[in-house]
Amino acid sequence: MIGSGPNGLVGAITLAQAGFGVELHEAADGIGGGLRSAELTLPGFVHDVCSAIHPLGAASPVLRRLQLDVDWVHPEAPAAHPLDDGTAVMLERGVDETAAALGQDAGAYRSLVGDLARAWPAVEGLVVGPFPVPPRRVIRAALELGPVRGLLSLRAALGSAERLFTGARARALIAGHAAHSMLPLERRLTAGVGLTLASLGHVVGWPFPRGGSQQLADALAERLIELGGEIRTSSPVDELPRADIVLADVSPRELVRLARGRLPARYERALLRFRHGPGAFKLDWALAGAIPWRAPECARTATVHLGGSFEDVAASERAPCQGLHAERPFAILAQHTLFDPTRAPDGQHTAWAYCHVPNGSGEDMTDRLEAQVERFAPGFRDLILARHAMTPADLESRNRNYVGGDINGGALDQLLFRPTRSLVPYRTPLRGVYLCSASTPPGGGVHGMCGYSAARIALRDVRR
Repeated sequence: MIGSGPNGLVGAITLAQAGFGVELHEAADGIGGGLRSAELTLPGFVHDVCSAIHPLGAASPVLRRLQLDVDWVHPEAPAAHPLDDGTAVMLERGVDETAAALGQDAGAYRSLVGDLARAWPAVEGLVVGPFPVPPRRVIRAALELGPVRGLLSLRAALGSAERLFTGARARALIAGHAAHSMLPLERRLTAGVGLTLASLGHVVGWPFPRGGSQQLADALAERLIELGGEIRTSSPVDELPRADIVLADVSPRELVRLARGRLPARYERALLRFRHGPGAFKLDWALAGAIPWRAPECARTATVHLGGSFEDVAASERAPCQGLHAERPFAILAQHTLFDPTRAPDGQHTAWAYCHVPNGSGEDMTDRLEAQVERFAPGFRDLILARHAMTPADLESRNRNYVGGDINGGALDQLLFRPTRSLVPYRTPLRGVYLCSASTPPGGGVHGMCGYSAARIALRDVRR
C-alpha cells in the first residue's frame, strides 16, 4: 500500500481482512494524508491540517461497518450561511425546519432535498459507491424515489446550482454548499454537489472527530495493525514495488512517476491529461475568544459558509478558473472549539478557513480571507493570537496528492470518468497495480470508498 490517507488506510484494511499480509508505506513522518492534526499556531491549539468536517465520513458505508473507536461530535446545526443583513440561513438537521426559513422556495427545497434525504439509504450507493455501480442499485434508487421524482432529481443534480431556487435566501444557502465543488456555479454538476451535501446534513449531520481529524486516521491505523498489517512512515516509494497487489493512493501524475516507463504510452498520456482544479489557500487561527458573529445562529454550527449572496459566491468561484484571485473570496470556515474544547486552552478557541485560488497560486490571501470573516463578524481580527497560512504549494509539499493545492484530487467535472475513461478506473494496465486515490470515483472527501472499491476489484482479480 502506497499512501496513508483515508483511501489508502481503508484499502489496506480491506486487503488485510481478506487475509493478505499488508505493508503500508507513507512518505511523511506521520499517517493520515488529509486527516492530520497539529499545533500549527501556538502550543495547546490543535488544528486540522486539511480536512476538518466530515459528512461523507459519517455517511461512508465502509467506515460505518468498521465501527471505529472515534467520538463523533455533532453540532446542533450542520451549517450556517450569514448574510449582509445580519441574519443567517441555516442548514438544520430537519428538512422542514430548514425549508421553513426559505420563503417561496420552501416547497422546492422539500421536494429536491427532502426527497433525496428520505431516499438516502437507496441513493447512497450511487453517490459514494462502492463502484462500479451494479444495475440493481440503480433500480433500487429509482424505485425508492419513484420514476417521475427520480427523473426530476437526476435532472436537477446534473444541472447548475444557479437554476435550483429563485429566492435570495435559498440561493445563498445552496451556493455555499455547491461551492465545495470548486467549480463555477453556472457549471453542470454543481447542483448535484449542493443537493448531496445539504441532504447529508439531514441524514447524518456534518460531524467531526473529537480531538482532531487525526483521531480518525489513528483509529484506521489501529484497525490495520490489529489485522496484522505493518505501517512504515518516513518511507517514500520511488518505484512501484513487485507484489501480488499494489494499491496506490497517489495522484495520476505520481503513478506515472512511480511506474518509471512501465505504463503503456496511451494510458500514460491519459493520466497526464487528467486535469486538476483550483487550489486552496488556508488559514488557521488561535483565538482569544469565540468568533463574534453578527448573526448569533452561526454559533450553533461548526461550519460557516462565508460569501453573502449567491451572486457574490458565484463571482468568487468563477475567478480561480479564470486565473484570477477574488477580492471577496468565498470561504469555508470551521469553528470546532465551540463544541470540542479539547482543541484549545480553556476559554480560547481555534478557527480554520480556506478559499479557492488558481491552481498553483502563490498569492497571499490572508488579508482578503480575514476581511471576509470580519464582514460577518466585526471584531474578529482583535481576537487573533496567532495565525498559520498555507498556500497551494504548502499544501502540496505536505501531501503530493494535492497537486497545485487541489484538495479534491482533480476537477470535479471529470466526476464520471476519473482518472481515465474506463468502466473500472482503479485497474491499471500493470498486473496487480491499482489506483485508489481521490482521483478515482467517488472522488474527494473523507469516505475511504476509493480505497475500498479498488481493493475489492484487486481481490476479485487475484482470485480469478
